[in-house]
Amino acid sequence: MRVMGIDPGSLCTGYGIVEETGGRLTSVHFGSIRSKPKHAFADRLKTIYDGLIAVIDEYRPDTVAVEDVFFAKDPKAAIKLGQTRGVALLSAANTNIALAEYSALEVKQSVVGYGRADKHQVRDMVTAILKLKQKPEPLDASDALAIAICHLHSYKARARLTTGV
Repeated sequence: MRVMGIDPGSLCTGYGIVEETGGRLTSVHFGSIRSKPKHAFADRLKTIYDGLIAVIDEYRPDTVAVEDVFFAKDPKAAIKLGQTRGVALLSAANTNIALAEYSALEVKQSVVGYGRADKHQVRDMVTAILKLKQKPEPLDASDALAIAICHLHSYKARARLTTGV
């Protein structure tokens, strides 16, 4: 199974594709889609959408997993994050790929074992789990890989509950 994790952000959207084969998780590809703050917000959303579609078309994931909206103190930032997240959801819907959503707490708990882990702890665990030679950069990409790993862990756990194995 191949999963694409997406960590939405209006200036930097991280993505990571993780594949599970025979119980082993491997990183297929990861990176980020960057937009410029001086561009109109609608243009930034289009850049993110086009970038995600290009990655989906190239790597053909079975599922797209997206981080759910978290609490934000700044309402404008929360709205922009929600719109960016909507673009990520739309990219999965428009390519007819299954979609899963996880909170940051669920992702951190799944990957680090501690729901309040910081981004550097997440990156360190992603590096270890995927046996990467270098730590993924930027942090948005390692977060996206963590989201994909979380989905694979959750998917396997649900499958075991369903089959009783």
